[in-house]
Amino acid sequence: MHKLLSYLFILCCAVGYAQQPQKPSSVEIYHKIEKLNFLGSALYIAAHPDDENTRLISYLSNEDMAHTGYLALTRGDGGQNLIGLELRELLGVIRTQELIEARKIDGGEQFFSRANDFGFSKVPNETLQIWDKEEVLEDMVWVIRKFQPDVIINRFDHRTPGSTHGHHTSSAMLTQEAYSLANDPHYAADQLEYVNTWQPKRVFFNVSWWFFGGKEQFDKADKSKYINLSTGVYYPMLGKSNQEIAALSRSRHRSQGFGTSGARGDDMEYLELIKGSNLKDKQNLFEGIDTSWNRVKGGKEIGEAVQQILNNFDFKNPSASVPALTAVYINIANIENKHWKEIKLKEIKEIIAACSGLFIEAVAENQSATPGSDISVRWEAINRSSIPMVLKYISVLPENKTFIQDLGLDNNIDQGNTISVTIPKTANYTSPYWLKEKGNKGMYTVSDQQNIGIPDVIREMEVSFVIEVNGVAIPFTKELVYKYTDPAFGEVYQPFDVVPAVTTKIVNKVQLFKDNRKQQVLVKIHAGKDNCSGNLELRLPDTWRVNPASIPFDLKNKGSEITVSFEVTPPIEPEEAEAESVALIDGAEYNKEQIIIDYPHIAKQQVLMPSIAKFTKVDLEIKGRRIAYIMGAGDNVPESLRQMGYEVTLLTPEAISPEALAGFDAVIMGIRCYNVLESLEFKQQVLFDYVKEGGNMVVQYNTTGHLSIKDVAPYPIRISRDRVTEEDAKVTFLDPSNAVLNRPNKITDKDFKGWVQEQGLYYPDEWASEFTPILSSHDKGESPKKGALLIAKHGKGYYIYTGLSFFRELPEGVSGAYRLMANIIALGK
Repeated sequence: MHKLLSYLFILCCAVGYAQQPQKPSSVEIYHKIEKLNFLGSALYIAAHPDDENTRLISYLSNEDMAHTGYLALTRGDGGQNLIGLELRELLGVIRTQELIEARKIDGGEQFFSRANDFGFSKVPNETLQIWDKEEVLEDMVWVIRKFQPDVIINRFDHRTPGSTHGHHTSSAMLTQEAYSLANDPHYAADQLEYVNTWQPKRVFFNVSWWFFGGKEQFDKADKSKYINLSTGVYYPMLGKSNQEIAALSRSRHRSQGFGTSGARGDDMEYLELIKGSNLKDKQNLFEGIDTSWNRVKGGKEIGEAVQQILNNFDFKNPSASVPALTAVYINIANIENKHWKEIKLKEIKEIIAACSGLFIEAVAENQSATPGSDISVRWEAINRSSIPMVLKYISVLPENKTFIQDLGLDNNIDQGNTISVTIPKTANYTSPYWLKEKGNKGMYTVSDQQNIGIPDVIREMEVSFVIEVNGVAIPFTKELVYKYTDPAFGEVYQPFDVVPAVTTKIVNKVQLFKDNRKQQVLVKIHAGKDNCSGNLELRLPDTWRVNPASIPFDLKNKGSEITVSFEVTPPIEPEEAEAESVALIDGAEYNKEQIIIDYPHIAKQQVLMPSIAKFTKVDLEIKGRRIAYIMGAGDNVPESLRQMGYEVTLLTPEAISPEALAGFDAVIMGIRCYNVLESLEFKQQVLFDYVKEGGNMVVQYNTTGHLSIKDVAPYPIRISRDRVTEEDAKVTFLDPSNAVLNRPNKITDKDFKGWVQEQGLYYPDEWASEFTPILSSHDKGESPKKGALLIAKHGKGYYIYTGLSFFRELPEGVSGAYRLMANIIALGK
């Protein structure tokens, strides 16, 4: 029965808002007690968010009851975003939060290294040149030493470089080194100030049909040498299979479009033993490892006591277990093993609070405040059981201010009050810690060793409630939060943020100067506190002129905002420059932009980034003015087109008609539009007819996955997985006299300098004779790829298919990308 009950633990994690506190049921509590009695751990390792096998993580965490973790070497910064316009670091913030929510469902714990997902990499040699291999390896060793896994499982095969993403193979290759180095006291010895060496017992490779070229080949393969785990368990009380539970976890990857309904029936996971001792019991990865309380000195008595609590657990009255649980709490607090003490103290405190119906929280009067300010905090504590409790005192961190209470918490009597809290002047602003220091293309910079691996934003504002439960003093620490009542959604929780006194934002993140005339540059100023006054400067290199030198501002109310304007005159010659807006208040400089990421499936996030923009003086001419843009998976190309001087109208597929398209000089299809817009199936002929009548249709890249239509182009074309990941790869002009390379802008090699992340992706590799290939380039050691830009005359107009990464280059202000896009739009004009 206990395994049936354990899976009910998962159910409520899949519903509700990410920020809301958990209020466990009796079934969930029972499951937590089961896990309290298991002292084994497993660490799954791969490269990105969405690489993890949620079926296996769920199985290990909830069937085996293991302390289970997932180490993603990157935060997925280099991927695409299907739910919004955030890319790069901001996408990494979203995908980080999605992984945290996924782990809440499948029961795992999340970790990261400092590696930056710089984009697709074909081979591990390239990956490990761009990443700092030694730093990533040290991070993996740090996580292993800290988490102390008995077994490690790789998602990818270390023996197959070049067969998958270079990040993938690198994650497995580095694991083989980290396995031994984690136990070497001479390796990364500075870590040993905080952790001990550790030797995992086994390393496995999680074999999948991907590595056999398809499911049919995998079904035929001899799998007798692998460990076969039966993970397709069905639980009648829950009405769900392990696969369905794992699907709830995987469906948290919304920015990647990985929602899934899960599977039912028998299911197997296959593991190949890579390092460590063989298994006789193919269903027990922990064979030969003592996963009971006997593995720690003085633990036998604890294990027996926990088992007795399980045997006597009363689902109708969980509080009956509290006296026995407090006795176990004391025993755990006295064990010598610091690792398991920390883990199990956290677990048992959650169990004691849940069994007694103890609800405690601290809520700030506002969602944010500045360092040095005073805030009111409303605390609440209620004991919903007959267990005697006394709230001894409340401490606020990091101020370390204590409020003595000595308040009895009688059964079901809600207690609360308001206290005044001062945020220290030295308090750090709330923002993802891995973005606070300047990194590079391959690595984030995190100077504090103890922060490495932590998945989430580090929030300093906490409130500790010391409560005497059945005569035992137990500290319960809660993050300071903010909540309000929404008329539609009811009680809404948000994190509490420490913010700067003022933040600024240059409205146009890229500003194009096509001639020598001065332009207005708009900057928004946002107050983080009342009575915020000072001066704003716009800083640029000396070759640019800014007028005035500074602009005074005076914002009376917190949250108020004004927009001011500078006149900027560009240099005579083409130049790219970084502009920075800086607010000065009483001699202090404030140079951060506040970015709020707010999606319902993740916790609301404040990200503070340098308030900068890219100013580009570019030799650019355009022909044609009116552009229709059909947004696909989401990109910032329309705003870049407006910067170029076009009038851009966003059209939905439903709005596409001959009448709606009349008068547009070009129709541009957003990235992956044929992957995500099913309704385009019924509009494709309308678009082709528009081209016949003299329009230009520009189709940006689509993946080889599901396409909403059969015929992407008016002539046969086959999209492949070809790409050029080296953004500085040499480009050869296949048709130098073609208008797209000459009018109205003369395209040269210089126009492919300064590109970011990749040149392009998902190039066609076959096309009809009506198409003219324009460009050729390739990554080192590969054959030329000629499908980056294909042009076909169709009737009076032109159909253009391009895999070039305009969606990355234009928002980054890459001059050559603007010039080439202008020529594409100008074809035939």
